[in-house]
Amino acid sequence: MSNPDKTPGAEPSEADKAMKARVEARLARPVARSSGTLKTARRSIAYRTEAAFVPVAGKHGEPEAAVLTTAYLEEGVEPGRRPLCFAFNGGPGSASIWLQFGALGPKRVVVPDDASVGRAPYAAVDNPLSWLEHFDLVFIDPPHTGWSLTASEAAKKKALSTDGDIAMLAEVMRLWLVRNRRTASPLYLCGESYGTTRGAGLALAMLEQGIAFSGLILVSCAMDLATLVFAHGNDLPYALFLPAFANTAQYHGLLAGELGASSAAAREAAEAFVQDEYAAALLAGARLTSQRRSRIAARVAELTGLPKTLVDEQNLRISDGCFFVEALRSRGQVVGRLDARAAAPSAAQRRSAMEFDPGIEALSSPYTMAAMTHFAGTLGLDLDERYEVLNEDVNRHWDWRRGTLGETPGLQGCTCTSTDLAVALRRHPHMKVLAASGRYDLGTPYSASDWSLARLDAPASVLERVTHRYYDAGHMMYTRQADLEQLHADLTAWLAS
Repeated sequence: MSNPDKTPGAEPSEADKAMKARVEARLARPVARSSGTLKTARRSIAYRTEAAFVPVAGKHGEPEAAVLTTAYLEEGVEPGRRPLCFAFNGGPGSASIWLQFGALGPKRVVVPDDASVGRAPYAAVDNPLSWLEHFDLVFIDPPHTGWSLTASEAAKKKALSTDGDIAMLAEVMRLWLVRNRRTASPLYLCGESYGTTRGAGLALAMLEQGIAFSGLILVSCAMDLATLVFAHGNDLPYALFLPAFANTAQYHGLLAGELGASSAAAREAAEAFVQDEYAAALLAGARLTSQRRSRIAARVAELTGLPKTLVDEQNLRISDGCFFVEALRSRGQVVGRLDARAAAPSAAQRRSAMEFDPGIEALSSPYTMAAMTHFAGTLGLDLDERYEVLNEDVNRHWDWRRGTLGETPGLQGCTCTSTDLAVALRRHPHMKVLAASGRYDLGTPYSASDWSLARLDAPASVLERVTHRYYDAGHMMYTRQADLEQLHADLTAWLAS
């Protein structure tokens, strides 16, 4: 493996030479351009699209990476006064096509509202609810997603880490602003899922460079991994996921009586139970009396639609993986993770773990195929190499520790960047935050986001600048037409506030 601190002139490995050659080829490509016109409810927008690879320089000035940026820029306006929004998805290991072709960009992939799998052909159509109405848009594919690459194994190791990823994308944004003479523009940032982890860190990292964001849009928050990672000794997600489980159980007809009457009734009952009894019961552990334990198990069963015997067997703790395979087991189905409205057939030999996520199946092929058609057909960006939509290798090799870029070995434990966001909010009095959560998202549940946002280390006067809105779909709530419209309306109101 390459040494990240090697002196210039040291002989690189054959693998590094090949990686460097691929990066240089990317950076040598001309900017891919096209133009278009978009009609929104308010006006007609003439825009141009520019897709270009941006270099990330290492210690000695040589490019460490080539990162693809796709910009949608309004024509005929003064660039310095036009707001600009950088956007990316998460994973880690995801390219930016979900936000780009789901809600923000001038083209949108239409999929069924109910999270079912639609039929081909798939295409990107005009999106009159595009955020181009409010900002110029720059979508970033982080290294080893899309067609973005690093130039050495050492650079790849850096890129595939929480702090290294933040540092590289901060440099991409800085250089894009300088090269395009947009340093005077009001700046915004939109991240989804792990993109909110990254985005919260970037809010502070960019501020350290003297570059301030006017606002952050956090779609499906994942700033505090302790709220999402089910592990022995971490009771937090068991409590925080329960309202989302109840919401999902009601949708699939698993709840009886008043709980089954509406999703709101199920959520509110679960939220109250977590606050009043369940969190304390988890904290008590083996100190629970048998009578109290039985009462808690019965209530968890009522709220989730799961058998009380299963709740007992799981020690009162229902994980996401357990809920996915057990909630609809009697029907021979598994529940979706990224959109819990979705369900798919179980294998003939029933498994104890989810083999695939029904919640992403309705989106993966339509978005991938429509994006490839757009890149090649409209932009002329026709690389033969595979466009990495969801790079599992990135996710498997991710270094989640903070502090790994310095001399210390890095901090252990669940990744957290909400602390970065809190500091940025306290330092910059004009920065505001809009968080968006889908109530059928079992990857980053709305109730876990509630907890993270409520615990931001800032006084109430600062937290008044944080807004949280909710939608009746999953992780990519904008795939449902009504929620796409509501998200656009919420964004418009938030910008005007």
